Formats: sequence, C-alpha cells, structure tokens
Amino acid sequence: MRERPAGFVTTVVAWVRGHRALADALGYAVFTIAAAALGLVGLWSVFSLLPQPVSPWWSLVTGLPACALVLFRARAPLALLGVALALLVVDLLTVGGVTTLIVALDLLYAATLAASASRRRRILVGVAIAVVAAAAIALVLTGDVRIGVLMGLQLGALAGTCYWYATSVAQAHELVALHRERAEEAARKAEDERAAVVRREREQMARELHDLVAGDVSAIAIRAEAALSIDGSAESDRAALRAVRDSSLAAHQALRSMIAVLRTGDGAVAGARRDSLGDLVADARRDGLTVRVEDSLPPRIPAPVDQAVTRIVQESLANCVRHAAGADVEITLRADDAGRVLVRVDSRGGAAVTSPQIFGSGWGLELLRERARALGGRLEAGPRPDGWSVRATLPMEVPA
Repeated sequence: MRERPAGFVTTVVAWVRGHRALADALGYAVFTIAAAALGLVGLWSVFSLLPQPVSPWWSLVTGLPACALVLFRARAPLALLGVALALLVVDLLTVGGVTTLIVALDLLYAATLAASASRRRRILVGVAIAVVAAAAIALVLTGDVRIGVLMGLQLGALAGTCYWYATSVAQAHELVALHRERAEEAARKAEDERAAVVRREREQMARELHDLVAGDVSAIAIRAEAALSIDGSAESDRAALRAVRDSSLAAHQALRSMIAVLRTGDGAVAGARRDSLGDLVADARRDGLTVRVEDSLPPRIPAPVDQAVTRIVQESLANCVRHAAGADVEITLRADDAGRVLVRVDSRGGAAVTSPQIFGSGWGLELLRERARALGGRLEAGPRPDGWSVRATLPMEVPA
C-alpha cells in the first residue's frame, strides 16, 4: 500500500517528461483560470486603454490562446514568439493579465535555445528594443519618469534573465557537442593510427619473412629440381642433398628467430650483415653462378644501410639462380664522393630454371625498393643487352 504513491508519482513524472509541451500548456491554462478567479488582472494598468475595469474573466480571451501556442513551441518557437508578443500587447492594452507575459518568456527561452549564435544576437537586440519601447510608452502614458524606469527595469530583468539562461544552456549544449565531436575525432584518429601501426608491422613482418626465408626456400626448390633433372652419380646426389639440408636448416633457423621475436614482442629480427656476403656468394657459386665481388665500402657503416646492402645482394643472387642459372654475376659495392653507398649487381648469360613453380612473384624487388625508399635512397632494376642489372643508391648516414 505504501508503494502506490511513489509509483503514481513516478508515472506522472514520466508522463510529463514524455509530453512536456502538453503538460506546460495545461499548467498554464489552469493558472490562467485560477488567476481570473482570484482577480489577478490589471497588473499593467498603466498601459490599459479601457475607460473602466472589466471582469477578470476577460483575461481568458488572450490567456488561453497564448497557452495553446506552447503546444507547438518545438516546431517554430521564433514565429510563435511573435504571436505571443502580439497577444501580450493586446493584453497590456486591455485587461493586463499575467499568462501572456509568462508564455512570451517561455517562447523567448525556446527561441533563444534553438537559435544559432548569430540569431541569438539578433534576438538580444530585439529584446533590448522591446524593453526600451515599453519603458518609453510607460513614460509617455504616465508622464512619470520613475514609472517608466521601473517598467523598463522589470521587463528588462524578466526578459534578460530568460535570455541569459537560454543562452547559457545553448552554449553548454554546443560545448558538449564540440567535446563529443573532438572525442569522436580523437577516437577515429587513434583508430587510424592503430591501423597504420598494424599495417606497418605486417609490412615489416612480410619483408622480414621474405628476406629471411624466401632465398633459402627458393634454393631448396632449385637444388631439388636440379637433382631430379639430371642422372648424376651417388656423390653428386649426396652433394645436392647436403645443399638442400643446409638451405633447409638456414630457413628453419630464420623462422625460429622470427617466431621467437613475435611471441616475446622483444628485440628485433636479426638481419643479415655484410660479413655474411661470403656465405651468400659461396651458396650462389654452389648453385652454378660465377660470382665476382668488388667491395670497397668502409668496414663500418650504419646497421640499417649494412642490412639493406646485404638484402639487395641476397635477393639479386636469388633472382639470378631462378632466372639466369649459370650466369656470370658481378657485384660492386662502393661509396661515392657525395657520401652515398652504391650497390650494383650485373648478370650476364644464364638460363631460367625449367619449372615455372620456382619463379618468384615479383615481391622481392618491390620490397627492396621500399627498403631503399625508407632509408632515403632508391633502387632500380631492369634488363640490359646481355643480362640483368640491379642498381641501388643509399645514404651513408640514415636520418633519425
């Protein structure tokens, strides 16, 4: 039994929130009728043009239509404010009720709240003009400066307070919307940055996987293809198997290294350096290439440049094995007078392997170009009259 009043109040509050305009209009109408019954009229008698007082019930003629305007304030508050002001003027010049003034202030609040910043400034100018006009009319009708000033202060305080409060609420809403927009923009930016980081990490993983594994796996396939395509002796078969085993172990070790880095999240994948060029050249010669190396680079160069040089030579040799088996390859590494590292790998002669499955996808050269661009250099590759050439120019000093 005790819970019913609380439930009833909750229901009434929920209904009022869901039907605010109707609830306000009904409330104003009840107040108008009560004011007429109590005789709360003639409050603005200084403006009345009637020769003698009339019945308070005449205030319903302007009060009830003003209440009806509240039902539609959400649709066109500024236009309805004009209608309410017209009813207020009629009321001031006749009965002098209160409802028309309350409704005008209500619609002033609604119009100011829904207006833009520039329109709010125009509303403020209109309010100031209306207050000054009312004070001037009171002064003219009464001839008493005190009444004119008092009337201006009263209307100015009522209208000014209503306008100020509506403006404060509107600015608060605008600030909330601005902060929400900035928060959404920050969230979108963070998501874009996260996606960019993930994309860069995937590109790095793809590049490292290709650099670490592709050459060895290709060598395994090529050596197996060579062993299957010839009728060799037992010794040559064992040599081919040893080469396949060495390449398999190298690929397996590289994969284990990268998996360890990915699982722990610490460190970086160990990239090949120039001190491994001897092994790369030995493997290429074992695969049938004739390789000559001219390395006049300084013993110590920045690690990213050192790794890039090694990767370029490694990929170039792997491509020669695939596409120019038995070719003569000349590798030139030197520094020019401008402080740049020059890498050149030229191949002459040779023939492509017979199995098309061993051909690469073309990603190797593209990844090398990306690596060179990331260091601030460039890489070019293309055919020459008697073979193929890869040329790269890298800065000696890597920008931070």
